[in-house]
Amino acid sequence: MPSTHLSLHYHIVFSTKNHVPLITNEWRERLHAYLGGIIRDLGGVPESVGGVDDHVHLLIGLKATHRLCDVLRDLKHSSSKWAHETIGIKEFGWQDGYGAFTVSENRREAISHYIQNQETHHCTKTFQEEYLEFLRKVGVEYDERYLW
Repeated sequence: MPSTHLSLHYHIVFSTKNHVPLITNEWRERLHAYLGGIIRDLGGVPESVGGVDDHVHLLIGLKATHRLCDVLRDLKHSSSKWAHETIGIKEFGWQDGYGAFTVSENRREAISHYIQNQETHHCTKTFQEEYLEFLRKVGVEYDERYLW
């Protein structure tokens, strides 16, 4: 085949360090916009960004040349620095780990909707309940000792 064709979409989830609820309504939208800008600057496509006070979800499109671990490292580092310098929250930080799941074309709209409705969703479920349910649903094996 003389050319390359890709559809690489990822649902990314990560939380604040120790799940501390630092992402308040006053600056949450700015953070989400900033995260989308970082993805764009890295050459990716931010399709949807959302979350609540202790975690974020992103639906992003990446190129074959992207290394997911590098994208997440840069995303977390840059956004933490931004929160420290721009928002003035010196104790802000992200957990080391993250969840990253591929998304097929026929699920992109549903995942985007899910991400945009995080506040409603979390009226009835905690982040921990949501994440465990998600891992089970997509068939990812885990050891609960290493989740939190």
